[in-house]
Amino acid sequence: EDIFKFLIQKGEEAIELSRVDTLWRISGNDTLEIKSRSMDNLFDKVLKVHRGTIISENPEKYGKYSVDDSTGTHLAVINSKGKTVGYYVFGRSKSDYSRSYVRVGSDPKVYLADQNVTYMLQTRPTYWGEKPKEEVPLPPPVDIPADTTINN
Repeated sequence: EDIFKFLIQKGEEAIELSRVDTLWRISGNDTLEIKSRSMDNLFDKVLKVHRGTIISENPEKYGKYSVDDSTGTHLAVINSKGKTVGYYVFGRSKSDYSRSYVRVGSDPKVYLADQNVTYMLQTRPTYWGEKPKEEVPLPPPVDIPADTTINN
């Protein structure tokens, strides 16, 4: 409830998702509406991913696990006061594609996560949003006199 913003960055690409009242928006993009499925995945899968085995505690090996500054996918979770309440760096496992690696905050440990969530952390606006569906207006009603018979 207190999450008001997500920042996702991979390399030079970044996207900001922010909540205005009850609606999520892609910051700087007013043509796309947020896809509820993408936000559900973020809350229900990415934020609830389970850290398993500690793989490494050596920052020099971050590159091997794609959780360093340049190859990792960074996720910052920001509350209503603008404070970062969660910071994660995700990397895809090269040996087990169904799992990913994760580093949390300033903790040097790299964990093997129970599932792969990196594909749910895209920086493309079209992953998060879609053009609103245009409502096609119905044609005006046709008045048919009551004494009219319709023959087939």
